[in-house]
Amino acid sequence: MGTSSNLHRRLTGILLGAGMLGISLAGGALATPEQAAASAPAPAPSSMSLSQQIDTLIGEPRFAEADWGISVISLDTGRTIYAYHADQLLQPASTAKLFTAAVALSEFGPDYRIPTRVLATGDIHNGQLSGPLILYGMGDPTLGTDASTQSWPDQLAEQLAAQGLRHVHGDLIADATYFASPTMGTGWEAIDLQSWFAVPATALSVGENEVNVTITPAQTAGMPAEVTPDPAEAIPSLVNEITTSQPRTRNDINLYRAPGDGVLYAFGNIAVRSPAQTYKLAVPDPARYAGNLLREALARHGIQMDGKVQPVQWPRRDPALMAPPHTLAEVLSPPLGEIVSRGLKRSQNLYLQNLLLLAGVKAQADAEQHDGEAGFITSERWGIRAMHQLLEQIGISPSASVIEEGTGLSRRNLATPNAMARLLAFLASQPYAATVQAALPVAGVDGTLQWRMRNTPAANNVRAKTGSMSFVHCLAGYVTTGDGERLAFAIMLNNYNPPEGAPSASRDLDAIAVMLAGLRGHPGGVAAGAPAVATHPAN
Repeated sequence: MGTSSNLHRRLTGILLGAGMLGISLAGGALATPEQAAASAPAPAPSSMSLSQQIDTLIGEPRFAEADWGISVISLDTGRTIYAYHADQLLQPASTAKLFTAAVALSEFGPDYRIPTRVLATGDIHNGQLSGPLILYGMGDPTLGTDASTQSWPDQLAEQLAAQGLRHVHGDLIADATYFASPTMGTGWEAIDLQSWFAVPATALSVGENEVNVTITPAQTAGMPAEVTPDPAEAIPSLVNEITTSQPRTRNDINLYRAPGDGVLYAFGNIAVRSPAQTYKLAVPDPARYAGNLLREALARHGIQMDGKVQPVQWPRRDPALMAPPHTLAEVLSPPLGEIVSRGLKRSQNLYLQNLLLLAGVKAQADAEQHDGEAGFITSERWGIRAMHQLLEQIGISPSASVIEEGTGLSRRNLATPNAMARLLAFLASQPYAATVQAALPVAGVDGTLQWRMRNTPAANNVRAKTGSMSFVHCLAGYVTTGDGERLAFAIMLNNYNPPEGAPSASRDLDAIAVMLAGLRGHPGGVAAGAPAVATHPAN
């Protein structure tokens, strides 16, 4: 999430420390060019059939305790080209984002723009507003990062000033209750929640809910080090107990924030004359941070506020919204298709979790309009319901896709390779198929595949979502064979830790993708008696 690299810093304990950091790849790591060259998949022997090539690779002794699942189907004929344990449930890691993208595009279409609004229950009279001003988030995960909304506080303040507003007699309520869900996805691990790849998924997000924290040693040993959050307002409370140690001593930097707490504790030491160290963390209260940014913008535009910033997060409700509010100002996100693209290219978790929650809000509204009150279910569960309904329409059994949240961070997610490949076949037949194709990382070109499969038939050909975490390695997407046949594929490897001296797991996945890219006539495949794959929803 949140940077051009997809390396995920995970805590090996409760503490986030320079000497204690473990590295986990969620969504597929970006390698350096040198690493990519070293791990480029070797070409398969041309005398072997596709089945023989893949069987030889996955049958190597180093995979004896691992679980492979592979499904390859033709988009041109609907036939299965290759299958291995294709109906076995496996952990998908970040390839689960494909399911979220599918339900979001199905529910909203690629052109939908997510609003962020300023509301009020009263009217402006002679430049005065009696009562609160409400900053109402509706799920835009790109607020403050897209070119169109980078100056969103000033855009909103300018619209308010243009209506003559000069004085607000009330609080500024930063309302994030549009999502009726916790800010973490189901199954997310507590040790991840202060990290940049597991930021709060909230209806009022800003700057991808990330903050950089830089540790700078003092010029003299024994003095306190400097701890600087950027932006400063994103960390509401900081306790700094990091000291500057003697030259050439080992740095021991620890940053800890308890889940649900806004206080960041920094302790340990950093050696004098050491380079400054920067860590990317989650913003603990994005709604409060967004409210403070808007209040500053209001002041810049000559609008005075009597009250203070009051963040409101589910399950609390905003009492001001008990009366029907009206919209005073609004900014819009980029089109949803662009949000999907940025989310899939970078494997950006906030983007996809928010899209699942958005789908859930819509599914709940549709159900209540059709059936009346349905009792309380979280926005996340409503989103999963909408996902299951879509999969059933496609013809994918609910038992073949056990997805719990929108990002792939949860180890409770399960899917079969066949379900993944059939989903991709369905997406390729939809009016937004080009949006999906453009959103996927391209081998050797961009996203999480930028440095992979270069100088092979897969380069600038394979378009696929990566997915990886400890012992889980997946790749799912599209490829065109040497004969021009279009394929959808899902390659899933679970319970595998490469032994010392063995190729990386990503190299093994890439080798199979390269085989598919070089395929001609798919001799030895299983196309002959395989069932066709539905590419349209069943009636």
